[in-house]
Amino acid sequence: MAVISQAGIGTAPDAGQLMAILLKLLNAKRTIEIGVFTGYSLLLTALNIPEDGKIIAIDVDRAAYEMGLPVIKKAGVEHKIDFIESEALQALDELVQKPDTEGSFDFAFVDADKVNFWNYHERLMKLVKVGGLAVYDNTLWRGTVAMPEDAVRQILKEGRKLTMEFNNLLAKDARVQICHASIGDGMTICRRIS
Repeated sequence: MAVISQAGIGTAPDAGQLMAILLKLLNAKRTIEIGVFTGYSLLLTALNIPEDGKIIAIDVDRAAYEMGLPVIKKAGVEHKIDFIESEALQALDELVQKPDTEGSFDFAFVDADKVNFWNYHERLMKLVKVGGLAVYDNTLWRGTVAMPEDAVRQILKEGRKLTMEFNNLLAKDARVQICHASIGDGMTICRRIS
């Protein structure tokens, strides 16, 4: 029942379409997704990478992932997905320690807890290859990042603060070229350049 009450937190359809195009333009084969929920963006990724492509999908909630798994199976792309039930930082730290993973991912998509976005970014800069993309969802935080603080509802203020801090850190990060797409709840696309 908890998944149904959170249905609005999935990736927006227009954001998903942008992801699909980015995956195709990159000819992405190896990807990583942090924050899977019911698997809509995961399904889009699996449909847009080659038959022998692989996705490392990390989420703490296997039940939510399994809710969307029948659709993934019906699409015939389950074999492309390696689901890891774990806190993302722990799983990323384990990946970073493996000698064959540095710079081995073409694409990363992050739609998880905002408090750790910068921590995820730091690890992804080790995992995503130069020329690859790391894409972060919800970087508009329901438009509140452009609002005066006193106009923001109390329930959104902490998320707004974290999102603004993350956006500012990305803007100063010399390792990436960034582009903000004002679709869905905002997506920041980071192309790793060093």
